[in-house]
Amino acid sequence: MNFTRDAIEAAPPGRRALVELRRDGTRREWTFGEVAAAAAALAGRLHALGVRRGDVVLTLVGTRAEWALTMLACFRQGYVVLPCTEQLRPKDLRLRLEVARPRLVVADERNRTALQEAGWAGDTLWAPFEDATAVAVAPADLSPGDPCMVIFTSGTSGEPKAAVHGQRYLPGQRLQAEHWLAPRDGELVWCTAAAGWSKSARNAFIAPWLRGAAALLHDARFDPHERLEIIERERVDVLCMAPTEYRVIAKRATLRPLGSLRGAVAAGEALNPEVLHAWHEATGLWIRDGYGQTETGQLTGAPEGETPRPGSMGRPLPGVALEVVDGELVLTDPATDPTFFVHYAGAPPHEGPWRTGDRVQADEDGFLYFEGRTDDVIISAGYRIGPFEVESALVAHAAVDEAAVVAAPDDERGSVVRAVVVLRDGFAPSDALARELQDHVKAQTAPYKYPRVVDFIDELPKTASGKIRRAALRG
Repeated sequence: MNFTRDAIEAAPPGRRALVELRRDGTRREWTFGEVAAAAAALAGRLHALGVRRGDVVLTLVGTRAEWALTMLACFRQGYVVLPCTEQLRPKDLRLRLEVARPRLVVADERNRTALQEAGWAGDTLWAPFEDATAVAVAPADLSPGDPCMVIFTSGTSGEPKAAVHGQRYLPGQRLQAEHWLAPRDGELVWCTAAAGWSKSARNAFIAPWLRGAAALLHDARFDPHERLEIIERERVDVLCMAPTEYRVIAKRATLRPLGSLRGAVAAGEALNPEVLHAWHEATGLWIRDGYGQTETGQLTGAPEGETPRPGSMGRPLPGVALEVVDGELVLTDPATDPTFFVHYAGAPPHEGPWRTGDRVQADEDGFLYFEGRTDDVIISAGYRIGPFEVESALVAHAAVDEAAVVAAPDDERGSVVRAVVVLRDGFAPSDALARELQDHVKAQTAPYKYPRVVDFIDELPKTASGKIRRAALRG
């Protein structure tokens, strides 16, 4: 088993594999032959720098070719890749460095300061890569359980956890590639998720390449008008975006038939029925929703060829043993999920059924409907945000005595982070202090986690044992 050797190096070398759009406006197309050669050369450079099978390589680059090539080089040699989003702050990076203990970091020059402030003093390969002599190394023979990737969860009740996926995770993407994303041979797929998220690698290039399709990587910030222009100009066939992106485009841009686009899927949060209908009315396309977790990979999807049911995240993928148990979605047999994780870093493998922590309902035809979390995680614009980390950042401010973080409804993002704050003696509520706390959180952790709503209160509601009653705050 070796994804890079078996799926990339074995592909027709002249077939288009990648379309890269950079921030500076430049564009480049890569064939499978070029991608395979570049990944092999990079594998040789990593080997020359002392990386060996089982070592962790952390990536901190944008959604561009260097990110995909680094992932492929690691998959080729049995290195364990830890992709990180560039939105992470030094505190976030420090946690990942301490837990994963990477042998080497591949980073963009623009992230040099963040790495230094996180305390990284080890070997770094800076992107864009310069030409350098590399040794020739043969692809490794790997087993399904050998580690290939580490992805950190959002952290719902404490610090984010490092989920370790095995090599089976890579060919295992074929299930969702065939029954949900569904690109066809020779088509162009655009998954807009930034590098570092669970959904990004598997849908940005792994699943498309398993189906013989090409991947589009666009290293730029979200702009609703530009999204539509790129879809039309590049003749994108299959689009994968977060529901928030679909919502914002429907609200701020002029939706219209989009030429070559024949498929649109969404994942990361619940898809609003009104957005589903708005896109269908304007483009003729139904957005097919799906569901998965960092630990599990994709579990459900609205099937291709069927009209999606408003509010539903589809049905379980074929063969995956999902059931609704006491209102909670449960993977009753993780062995039926080809992308189920191996273990958390430093912990033994999971045994028994997997409780997702998500409340769902099922209709008579097996379509599933998301209702909410059984824990307190906040899903905002597709990001899963654990309240603990934001609360920890808030109480680190000199003005804050206690803080609780909950979700607040929002038309565009689905939910936003709301902070309810108890101030220390000597501090008074004000708009200026609220903005100061927001900036403080942005500086402490990834910016997407900051509280867009800050309310001040004299005392937090608590249980008899002293736990914060977040349900009372949400009400």
